[in-house]
Amino acid sequence: MTDQSFPITPSPELRDQWRREASRSYDGGVCREEWFMDRAAQWGADQELEACCEWLVSKLTFREDGIRFADELRAARRPETPSLKEQAIAELEKVDMLWDTTEFSQDTLDSLDTIRRALEALPND
Repeated sequence: MTDQSFPITPSPELRDQWRREASRSYDGGVCREEWFMDRAAQWGADQELEACCEWLVSKLTFREDGIRFADELRAARRPETPSLKEQAIAELEKVDMLWDTTEFSQDTLDSLDTIRRALEALPND
């Protein structure tokens, strides 16, 4: 039985929601238990991050500073993954800088692989 006195414990409603989501998203590639463990770990980490952000806002004299620092903390701990297109552009810029130098190495070849994957993901015109 789950002890509901701890705020980081998922509610029965949330667990039911996860069961429904697992049934829809389970593709056979990952066992269902792993899907639940990953979801619960991420949810718990998100709850802890939000608690830290709330604490930060409450402790700073100027609420605006607390909100700004909390936003920066969230951005640092949960960065958005750049799209494949954004990754390809960044890699292309690296290749462009290194093309005529002695730095053309495995890193550059890896960059070309990212660019290739991005281009292959684009629709055919």
